[in-house]
Amino acid sequence: MKIVRTGSAAWSGGIKDGKGSISTESGALQDYPYGFSSRFEGQPGSNPEELIGAAHAACFTMALSLILGEAGLRADHMDTSAKVSLEQVEGGYAITAVHLTLKAKVPGADQATFETLTAAAKSGCPVSKLLKAEITLDASLVE
Repeated sequence: MKIVRTGSAAWSGGIKDGKGSISTESGALQDYPYGFSSRFEGQPGSNPEELIGAAHAACFTMALSLILGEAGLRADHMDTSAKVSLEQVEGGYAITAVHLTLKAKVPGADQATFETLTAAAKSGCPVSKLLKAEITLDASLVE
């Protein structure tokens, strides 16, 4: 089975004075603004890195839900964030790292099992497999 999803971007103008918009097939984003200032200067608007972060957090958390279920566990709640690092490197810019932070309430899970299962989700989720950046994880069980 092959699933294809579509995201799109439009752009007008130069790199610094130009303006762009991003859209998703689902309509979750529809002509949402992005540009140089929102990517490099902290101005309002989106950027590719936060979108990758949201996609990675979502993918990892879904993968972990599957892995927990296979281990006979079920999360009451999981909250994952992904910090995506964009750095200037030789030849331009690169996404060099993603750091996932998970807080999860998983009744019946002990720390060792939790660490094993979260590591499997980190390496096994499709977005992790896509990224060449270093991917790190802090996962904690909460009461």
